Amino acid sequence: MSLEDDARARNVRSAWALSAPALLILLLAAAGPLLIVAVYSFLSPGKYGNVEWVFSLDGWRGILFTKDIFDDTLKLADAHLTIFWRSVKLSLLTTGITFLVGFPTAWFIATRPPRARAFWLFLITIPFWTNLLIRTFAINEVIRNEGLFNTVMIKLGLFDTPLRIINTDAAVLMGMTYVYLPLMVLPLFAAIDRFDMRLLEAGYDLYASRWQVLRRVILPIVKPGIIAGSILVFVPSLGAYVTPRVLGGGKNMMIGNFIELQFGQGRNWPLGAALSMTLLIVVMAALLIYVRAANKGGNGHG
Repeated sequence: MSLEDDARARNVRSAWALSAPALLILLLAAAGPLLIVAVYSFLSPGKYGNVEWVFSLDGWRGILFTKDIFDDTLKLADAHLTIFWRSVKLSLLTTGITFLVGFPTAWFIATRPPRARAFWLFLITIPFWTNLLIRTFAINEVIRNEGLFNTVMIKLGLFDTPLRIINTDAAVLMGMTYVYLPLMVLPLFAAIDRFDMRLLEAGYDLYASRWQVLRRVILPIVKPGIIAGSILVFVPSLGAYVTPRVLGGGKNMMIGNFIELQFGQGRNWPLGAALSMTLLIVVMAALLIYVRAANKGGNGHG
């Protein structure tokens, strides 16, 4: 081995030695708890919570099926499927609405002068200064029966009685849209800020309509920002707990609330662990789709 190879090997060993503490912390703090949850999903539930160290697939089977209390026959868990569908539906709707609101907002900010742009970005980031629970209760104060919205509508004579919004899917959707909107605006702004505005003039010179310029010029170029913003909104929306709990009440739970229920009142830790791992798998699949789409977008405009 030459001196150069020997020096390179020492550098590699030194790098691994220096990074070993951080890797150990990541292993214990991240991979360790996930491993425990994965193991719990293959065990039997205890009588008063916790688990019994007996191998069982009941946790994974309970995601889609439930046993009849009389003859132990399996049937589809309709309530579970309803919660899954509500979680996916509200997450997709939240992603779509934040895009429809966030895209023109990001375009407006990106086309302002530099000083004004900094001011508008500052306003977008203000919600991050407060706790998620506080922001959710703020929305609750606006849309509840005696809240700001209904009070103004009644005084204007538009409604005779308060419009019931709280404890519905619409309330959860409004809350998540408000909470996660900045996560859509910021990636879109970053993508639009790099957009060459001369391409708009080129499109108009070629007699393209505004819709054609948007569809064939703007959207393909800012596609990485759209994908990044969609992932940043969809992933936390799918596992949301606080917003559905405060605005949806106990009847409009999402998968995050359902998982908490299994570890709490339900006392079925294996089912809760299996649901947690299922949520993790869905999130990983969404991230893989994002990576593939981003790579295709980068190759197309590289």
